[in-house]
Amino acid sequence: MVNEREHIDQHTKVITVKGVSKSFGDLDVLRGVDLHLFKGENLVVLGRSGTGKSVLIKLISGLLKPDTGTIEVLGEPVDELDEKALQLLRLKIGFSFQSSALYDSMTVRENLEFPLVRNKRHLSRNEINSEVEDVLDAVGLLHTIGQMPSELSGGQRKRIGIARTLILRPEIMLYDEPTAGLDPITCIEINGLINEVQEKYKTSSIIITHDLACAKSVGDRIVMLLDGSFERGGSFDEIFDTNDERVKPFYDYNFII
Repeated sequence: MVNEREHIDQHTKVITVKGVSKSFGDLDVLRGVDLHLFKGENLVVLGRSGTGKSVLIKLISGLLKPDTGTIEVLGEPVDELDEKALQLLRLKIGFSFQSSALYDSMTVRENLEFPLVRNKRHLSRNEINSEVEDVLDAVGLLHTIGQMPSELSGGQRKRIGIARTLILRPEIMLYDEPTAGLDPITCIEINGLINEVQEKYKTSSIIITHDLACAKSVGDRIVMLLDGSFERGGSFDEIFDTNDERVKPFYDYNFII
């Protein structure tokens, strides 16, 4: 399945990470990692908790600076941008947080309107309504438009969080543990939604996860973070065709009962 989908442009890299290292005190989290994301691709980054997967997302989005190495996103050198340029670049990047990051005091409609009103002030009320309804329909939750987050299930909140991210039409999606804390059926639904978003909105995505079912369902290509660097990459089967004792228990925990 690696890079076989027609919408993947293997000649265009939208994210390029070269020789990036990041440490916190005496803890070396990333050790000279190299990574690229092709236009239209769903790239899964696998790894155990605490291996630096979320740190990688923060580096890509400019929330952290690398100790060494370079990061380019949509041709922009992230670690060299000033705050204004960084904010403009972030408008092209959608973040799907593990917690869904919805405002509890706002309705679903108000949660989705918020980024539009803040970033696209020229839109009319009719245009805002249309955008909100379009993304809610895309995630299958148009009927929840007047509800509060507290009235939604965990899976619905996750979907609304993705809808709020999509409303600014990002070119890149960054998913941080999209299936964490969800039941198996809802996980299947979220995996399907990630693929639908890729198809409908032509996004290029990095999916951070330790859920192998998610990785297998959504990944055009998979890379595995081991001991601070990417030492395995390819299709799902290629990743786990190994006797590496750092990899086998990971597979066994997910798939062997």
